[in-house]
Amino acid sequence: MAGRTARLVLLAGAAALASGSQGDREPVYRDCVHRCEERNCSGGALRHFRSRQPIYMSLAGWTCQDDCKYECMWVTVGLYLKEGHKVPQFHGKWPFSRFLFFQEPASAMASFLNGLASLVMLCRYYTSVPASSPMYPTCVAFAWVSLNAWFWSTVFHTKDTDLTEKMDYFCASTVILHSVYLCCVRTVGLQHPAVVSAFRALLLLMLTAHVSYLSLVRFDYGYNLAANVAIGLVNVVWWLAWCLRNQHRLPHVRKCMVVVLLLQGLSLLELLDFPPFFWVLDAHAIWHISTIPVHVLFFRWVLLAAQWAPCLCPSSLASWRRLRPLCTVHPLLACPCSPPRGAFKARPQRAPPSAHSFLKDDSLYLLKESETKFKLD
Repeated sequence: MAGRTARLVLLAGAAALASGSQGDREPVYRDCVHRCEERNCSGGALRHFRSRQPIYMSLAGWTCQDDCKYECMWVTVGLYLKEGHKVPQFHGKWPFSRFLFFQEPASAMASFLNGLASLVMLCRYYTSVPASSPMYPTCVAFAWVSLNAWFWSTVFHTKDTDLTEKMDYFCASTVILHSVYLCCVRTVGLQHPAVVSAFRALLLLMLTAHVSYLSLVRFDYGYNLAANVAIGLVNVVWWLAWCLRNQHRLPHVRKCMVVVLLLQGLSLLELLDFPPFFWVLDAHAIWHISTIPVHVLFFRWVLLAAQWAPCLCPSSLASWRRLRPLCTVHPLLACPCSPPRGAFKARPQRAPPSAHSFLKDDSLYLLKESETKFKLD
């Protein structure tokens, strides 16, 4: 979905700062980390640290070095505030107050709730839309791809590592490309399935090349951002153009326009880059929180799109016969299109045998059975 794309495109932008920030370049921060690791992260001190560390912290992957960086970050922030300077960033992130094992509690919880909202609406889609709907496989696949992306977003905001960072960005790119594929199927593919098959192969090739380059050659944040923004803009323009073209013929596409424009507007929250309130709530977290109810709007449009599927006016006889059962599912939606020639061709039917022939056959069977019984007696 175009709106979903806007929410995930800008995830790549934050990574452009991850190579270094003002806070982690400070000598006081580096000296603090170095002395902390020497004092606590080797020999008996390390064993003592591990014996005192809560089990949930070790299971989440928090190490002695991570704790040193966390403590020294707050030492540096305190010095900055004491001297009247602005709060610095560390490794491309604002300083967050850790809660349990969550590195960014608000963003992690918001990502989890986004995924939960997607799951609830997917279950509703399962129960409301018949599997014979033309968009059913594509919408279900897109929902699962989105759920996977929100899962890795939650993991990434819980603990930032090289693996969780890459999975978060790769899954975001997958959602963007699948949103383009969903748009292609909805606008073109129901009438021209061959075009969709070729376009799907192209998108899979693009995703493979994108992930291979970032994994095997170089993890280039600038390239990743440019690629996602380019595909995202194509997606947004495509959705809006289709909505504007069909808003009079299909009134439900106005909900699609609302979702796209709303999420594009919410994505501007990313431009409000400020230190987190109470060291928990920053612009990125507010952005994720604001997108939770939009999933409901998006899936409501998807449900309406499934109900209006019979009105897509398929040109081929095979497509018409495939879409015709949906008219019985939603009889209130009258299809304005006339069926192709030969769509309702009558088929010859064999007349069932009469009741008299059944009685005659049964009588013969009973007569033969009685004769056999008489001979045995």
